[in-house]
Amino acid sequence: MAEPRKPSTAICTYTSDAIYVRDKSLVDELIGEVSFTQMMFFQIMARMPTAGEVKIVDAVLVTLMEHGITPSAIATRLTLMSAPESLQGAVAAGLLGVGGQFLGTMEGAAALIAEIIAAPDRAAAAEGIARRHRESKTPLPGFGHNLHRPDDPRTPKLLAVARTAGVKGDHIAALLALGDAVDRVYARHITINATGAIAAVLSELGIPVEVMRGFAVITRAAGLVGHIKEERENPAARAIWELAAHEVEYSGDAVKGAHD
Repeated sequence: MAEPRKPSTAICTYTSDAIYVRDKSLVDELIGEVSFTQMMFFQIMARMPTAGEVKIVDAVLVTLMEHGITPSAIATRLTLMSAPESLQGAVAAGLLGVGGQFLGTMEGAAALIAEIIAAPDRAAAAEGIARRHRESKTPLPGFGHNLHRPDDPRTPKLLAVARTAGVKGDHIAALLALGDAVDRVYARHITINATGAIAAVLSELGIPVEVMRGFAVITRAAGLVGHIKEERENPAARAIWELAAHEVEYSGDAVKGAHD
């Protein structure tokens, strides 16, 4: 009977006087020598990024860091009000909202782009995806926005950054083909939103679909720390709570007639 495989890691090891991250000395080769973006990419992808890849990832991180009083920011502010001693808990509360409806939809969009890339007829594949989503009435990840209409202004900027950085462009072309198909099938223009663009540009770098949402988690953590600092200096959480209590009416019978 074969012995079970012993687990291993290629990420980090250490001695009494040194730390190594993916075989590079943390002290001699990384601290003060690489940027956070370079280090993050190196940690995830096990290789140092090119200058063009750094520019693209930086653009993605900047794009996703902040978008106002959104569900993730509200969750962070309310949690901080409830547990002011737990900065990490407040950040964690906000990060739990990075999902398939808000902020994390690049994962689903990247899967659709990969489906188009793998198809022998990419135009037909894009058309099929659009029809499939319309007929099933399911949300199309990477498309549409409740505020940015008719177009998300972040999308052309992200695609331009990627093109300037010298990406091959196959994934961007697949996204644009899907955008054309969506407009035809839905008989109206639906914007490619920022997470759709991010799905394309990160796919150009070889970022796996299953970890792509992690880029949103990483940068939104920094954004939520900014909300925590502002909440401590200029609180809004109680006003948000009171507004919700006022706007959400009780529908039961416990106090029926009390105000008649």
